Amino acid sequence: MTSNSRRNRALTAGVSILALGLLGACSGDADTDANGEEAAGSGGGALAAAQEAGTITVGIAGEEPYSFLDENGELSGAVIALHEEVFAELGIDNVEGQLVEWDSLIPGLNAGRFDAISAGMSILPDRCDQAAFSIPEIMYTTALLVPEGNPMDLHDMQDVAEAEGITFSAMSGAIEDGYASDLGVDVMAVGSPSDGLDAVVSGRADVFALTGISLRALAENNPDAPVEVTDAFVAVVDGKEQVGAGATVFREGDDDLREAYNEASAQIIGDTAEFERVLGPYGFSDAERPTEDITTEMLCAGELPDAE
Repeated sequence: MTSNSRRNRALTAGVSILALGLLGACSGDADTDANGEEAAGSGGGALAAAQEAGTITVGIAGEEPYSFLDENGELSGAVIALHEEVFAELGIDNVEGQLVEWDSLIPGLNAGRFDAISAGMSILPDRCDQAAFSIPEIMYTTALLVPEGNPMDLHDMQDVAEAEGITFSAMSGAIEDGYASDLGVDVMAVGSPSDGLDAVVSGRADVFALTGISLRALAENNPDAPVEVTDAFVAVVDGKEQVGAGATVFREGDDDLREAYNEASAQIIGDTAEFERVLGPYGFSDAERPTEDITTEMLCAGELPDAE
C-alpha cells in the first residue's frame, strides 16, 4: 500500500458528492452525458472511467475488521487494505467509501451510488442473481455472541434451533439470517454489529450471530460489555456444511472492471505470504485464505460439500 493511497482514503459525505460527474461516469445507471453521447462508464467501460478519474467508490456496512471507519473517521479494514493494493495496481489510487446498512449494499450498488461493495460479502445464489461477485477472497466461520457465562449453553446453530423460548438476532440480510431461516428459527433483525451487541447486553436478544472474526473484534472493542463469544464453527443446514466465502461485488455489466480486479487480486489471494501481509494486520491468517477448490461459480450455484 502506498503512502499516497493511505492519504487518499476518505468517506464520501453523501449523495450530493456521488452525483458529481466522476461517479456518474462510473455508475451503471448513467448511459448518456449532457450532450446525449455515451458516458464513459456505461456499456462496460467502468474500468476506463475509474482509471481516468483515479478514484473508485465502494459501499461499506461498517463491520470490523472487514471495512469500517476508524476512530479518526478514516476508511479502514482488511478488505479496504486489499482494495487499495488491487485498485492501485489497476491505476486507481483513491478509494472512497459510502457507509450504508447491510441490506442496502446491493440495492445501492445497482442504483449507482457506488462502484463496488467492499464488505467481504458472502457469495450466495440469491445474491449472484442480483450482482456479480469477484473470486473468493475470505473464508468464513460463524460464532455466537451470548451473555457472559453463556446461560443458555449455545454453541452452534443446531443449539439455537433446538433451544426453547430463545430470541435470536442477526443482521438483516446477512448470511446468519439465512442460516436461521433455513433452520426454522425466528430472527430479530438488526442493522449493524453494534446493534446486535446492544440487543444482547440489554436482554432483548439471547444471542447474536455473525462471523467469528467480526464478533471477536466486537468483543475486544467493548471489553466492559458482559458478553462472550463462542468458538467459531461451520454452520450445517440440511446435512451440508455451509462453506462461506466473501468477495468484492460489482454491477452486472461492469465485466471489464471485475475481470481486471480478479486478475490483480489473485496475485494476493493466491499467495499465503501476500495474503497475510495485506490482511494479517486485521487478524486474518492463512486459515481465512480461500483454497483453489472453492470457486465463485460453485458458491453461486449453491454447490456445497456434504458435512462429515
